[in-house]
Amino acid sequence: MTAPAQLRALANPLRNAILELLLERAATVSELAAALGRPKSTVAHHVSALADAQLLKVVRTRRVRAIDERYYGRTARIFRVGTVSQTGEAEAPYCHNDLATAAAESAPAHQADQLSSIVRHVRIPREQAREFWTRVLELANDHAQLPRGGDVVYGFTAGLYPTDCPALPEAAAPAKDPD
Repeated sequence: MTAPAQLRALANPLRNAILELLLERAATVSELAAALGRPKSTVAHHVSALADAQLLKVVRTRRVRAIDERYYGRTARIFRVGTVSQTGEAEAPYCHNDLATAAAESAPAHQADQLSSIVRHVRIPREQAREFWTRVLELANDHAQLPRGGDVVYGFTAGLYPTDCPALPEAAAPAKDPD
């Protein structure tokens, strides 16, 4: 996404929550309002803003007592925020820090000793990092498509970032035996 209207639409936390809910399935404004605990008018305003920014669309309608009830769905499973260069190439994306969001959300789970997390540091070539991140995105999509049930919503967070962590030098080639 590069359009200013799309970026403005994503800048609101309630709109992000709506998009997150719609990863599960298409929903009506009433269903979204109930899930978010917000008034229908408020949710309808934000759904309209997301639709105007082409992040949501009506995916089906249902006739209920002479009124067409609209079900909204996302226009994409993943929205990448970035810019396009003069040559038409996508440039590095601008994103808010999802890890900071996850850290704040996971604090109660950490306090209750219910948090599962891991950090690993590996020195790898940039192309290998891109390939690995593609696999992580596939895993995140698998997580988002798990059958719904239970009474707890589980978050899944992943990050891949360069660090200043120390690394061992390349291993020296073994010395050859002089025969």
